[in-house]
Amino acid sequence: MTGRIEKRLEELGVALPAAAAPAGNYVPAVRTGNLVFVSGQIPFGADGKLVHNGVLGRDVTIEQGQEAAKVCAINILAQIKALTGDLDRIARIVKITGFVHAESGFDAEPKVINGASDFFGEVFGEAGRHARAAVGVASLPLGVSVEVEAIVEISD
Repeated sequence: MTGRIEKRLEELGVALPAAAAPAGNYVPAVRTGNLVFVSGQIPFGADGKLVHNGVLGRDVTIEQGQEAAKVCAINILAQIKALTGDLDRIARIVKITGFVHAESGFDAEPKVINGASDFFGEVFGEAGRHARAAVGVASLPLGVSVEVEAIVEISD
């Protein structure tokens, strides 16, 4: 049976991929109490290929970076579903941190991470509004343009 959130994703034309396996010595998501901490997700598309690799301000446009951030947010939901079994248990997106692979002098990291923030708002409404950090960095794993991690409140 498809839940409310998965129906909303379907309305938005979003297919939830299988949760990606960790690429190192960590777990993709950890629950403690009613919080889930999701490790940084990179923009693996539904086809398993990376979306918009490169450096913001040089190889990747702000719009492409926003798309990559949205893909990261979709992958966050995939990790939560893998951990909890039900996206309807998400009570609130509490905080996200977005890392933007940016060239020196690039200052539009918040605009890029809006791709994830806007997506969470579309899916969860008011419960998708969250605290946030958007940080420019010199490099990211596999040369990706964006990585996003999250803290999410879930219900029992």
